[in-house]
Amino acid sequence: MKPIITASEYASESAGPRPPVLLDVRWQLGGPHGRPDYEAGHLPGAVFVDLDAELAGPAGSGGRHPLPDPEEFGAVMRRAGVSRDTPVVVYDGGQGWAAARAWWLLRWTGHEDVRVLDGGLAAWPGELQKEVPAPAEGDFRPVPGALPLLDADGAAALARSGLLLDARAAERYRGDVEPIDRVGGHIPGAVSAPTSENTGEDGRFLDAQALTARFEGLGAGRADEVGVYCGSGVSGAHEVLALAIAGIPAAAALYAGSWSEWSGDASRPVATGPEPR
Repeated sequence: MKPIITASEYASESAGPRPPVLLDVRWQLGGPHGRPDYEAGHLPGAVFVDLDAELAGPAGSGGRHPLPDPEEFGAVMRRAGVSRDTPVVVYDGGQGWAAARAWWLLRWTGHEDVRVLDGGLAAWPGELQKEVPAPAEGDFRPVPGALPLLDADGAAALARSGLLLDARAAERYRGDVEPIDRVGGHIPGAVSAPTSENTGEDGRFLDAQALTARFEGLGAGRADEVGVYCGSGVSGAHEVLALAIAGIPAAAALYAGSWSEWSGDASRPVATGPEPR
């Protein structure tokens, strides 16, 4: 199944006999809360999900957005109407990071029919609604482990044995600036692969051929295993999604703690500059 869906495809499916559950995950790093924007207007039938409170656990030694408790995540999804056998479509304000985080969590916990609305809210040509839906309780029960997951030691090893992609902006990878975390730089051996290069100016993903060429150029075609990290495990999920579109490989591993966890441990080595070393 394709991991993304166009607005026209979603419109057709939503009017069909098996409409997807629709989740609105608008969120911005350091920006205002997404709930007011949701209440001001959202796609018909969409249920709001709070990334900071419901798609992440409390910030701490595991990073700014550690994975949520699976049982608590399952309860959130059931309240949103998600069942094991119902398709799910996720969207955000257009950047795609938050939607990809929800996509990754659902896929990691065993849901097999999840797609991201390509281009997010901006791609929707129809009317918005203010009415907050009250969906029937779903029956989804998370079973973690359906997608590969890395811890800090696993990320360090993969940077040497395979391909570890750093999805942050290039200047943060190099260590030129670090506006959020304790120190700038990257995991030794990781390759710079900014998430921003997965999409065009309209916020939609590049086509599969272009993404394949991009990731092969970064070494994905030569690596037996590919992993991804970012600042806190959000934009990294977007990179995993882009890799899935490209088909290289079938499932890339996510280091969920990412740089916020790695850099918070002073015993971990830090590399700077444009090269992976």
